[in-house]
Amino acid sequence: QVVLIESGGGLVQAGGSLRLSCVASGGTFSSYAMGWFRQAPGKEREFVATIKWSGDRDYADSVKGRFTISRENAKNTAYLQMNSLKPEDTAVYYCAASMTGGRAYDYWGQGTQVTVSS
Repeated sequence: QVVLIESGGGLVQAGGSLRLSCVASGGTFSSYAMGWFRQAPGKEREFVATIKWSGDRDYADSVKGRFTISRENAKNTAYLQMNSLKPEDTAVYYCAASMTGGRAYDYWGQGTQVTVSS
């Protein structure tokens, strides 16, 4: 069983930055693809970014050039650096772990709220 705990959310003004962290316990972190997703009020959960065990990254078009996903296997931690934040980035952000290279996500965190004021 893998437990994921996110942190780093908060309230920030438009144009500001936040860094989210996701600490994993249980399992073999280095073998998982890690992803970040978000869900805004009244909307479906959407993909934000993923990083495979190899370091390969992929991003949603809406965050390319502004967000950076990374991982530190020695600390069982994944990060999402968010720059140039916009009000439309406001959402609950979830990290997730995949045992299938990102084809499906098997474990999810509880989420952390990010609010961007205009």
